[in-house]
Amino acid sequence: LFDWLVFLYERWRGIDEEAVYVSAMVGMMELLLSGCTTTTDHLYLFPRGKEKLIDLEIEAAQKLGIRFHPTRGSMSLSREEGGLPPPDVVQTEEEILADSERLISHYHDPSFGAMVRIALAPCSPFSVTRELMEATAQLARDNGVLLHTHLAETLDEERFCQEKLGLRPVEYLEEVGWLEEDVWLAHLVHLGPEDIRRLGEARVGMAHCPSSNMLLGSGLAPVRELLAAGVKVGLAVDGSASNDHSNLIREARQAMLVARVRDGAEAMPARTALRLASWGGAQVLHREEEIGSLEPGKCADLALFDVSGLEHSGAADPVAALLHCATQYADTVMVNGEILVRGGRLVNESLYDLVARHRQLAARLVRG
Repeated sequence: LFDWLVFLYERWRGIDEEAVYVSAMVGMMELLLSGCTTTTDHLYLFPRGKEKLIDLEIEAAQKLGIRFHPTRGSMSLSREEGGLPPPDVVQTEEEILADSERLISHYHDPSFGAMVRIALAPCSPFSVTRELMEATAQLARDNGVLLHTHLAETLDEERFCQEKLGLRPVEYLEEVGWLEEDVWLAHLVHLGPEDIRRLGEARVGMAHCPSSNMLLGSGLAPVRELLAAGVKVGLAVDGSASNDHSNLIREARQAMLVARVRDGAEAMPARTALRLASWGGAQVLHREEEIGSLEPGKCADLALFDVSGLEHSGAADPVAALLHCATQYADTVMVNGEILVRGGRLVNESLYDLVARHRQLAARLVRG
């Protein structure tokens, strides 16, 4: 993981406002088409002079109509301070905390059915100082917003924490005041039984990223054990550098399959994987009373899938067929009572014009 990140940081130095806006639009378009109605993003890299990138992500989400939980990510340790990124993509702790306060003040909506809520999200234990982890937690709790970070993704991270901090990742999390119910964590691959017990007792949330974990060779997360311990588990597609699709229904299939590879054929039925993709994600974001299931009084967020086609022919169980067969996209998607996808296409057809520009921006970033 560390070598991969060091390589990408050099490319990501070229990220600008247009790249963030267009990428956010295209990524969320794909999520919508796959039946996703609520998403979050962990943007933690801010090239010098480009501090208001999350505002552009929020603008994109509002234009699309998707429910959005952006997280104000951060990195404060450059390679000169023992971190991995170059100095021109990290920020001072003062800059990070000030912008976190600004975003909460401008955008966070705690009301029922809110379309935008902010969370605070230092990138990882090896990307920020202990002081920033603690200060971020205090700021989040003072303002009633959630916390997020990456944890226990690879053996690189475990070695770093033990060598630099003298603790395993979960032990460090507890020491800096992050082992609480208002926290959700990405990956959680490399865990021992005691780690799982602690995470479950704290009722933390997990963003399970099976495609990313396989593509990067990180390992297979112990999802069955985490669920049994009391951890709230939702599904995540991670980012384009570590997955290359933003398709929630495909991610649910991957979650089902990797659980069975790890723990046997009975480890995760299709309905369990679909539950993680819906109600599980709502739980992680502390919104299970508003979204995540079809119940009277909840928000009108839903996805309809057509299982009458060739790829589903002969399926005895139409629900299981969503994951057992070659489902790609939803037929209809509604968010907050508004139909955004109809007949497998975005209702706003003009949005597809962004794809060509996205290709150009991606090619420019690769060239450096």
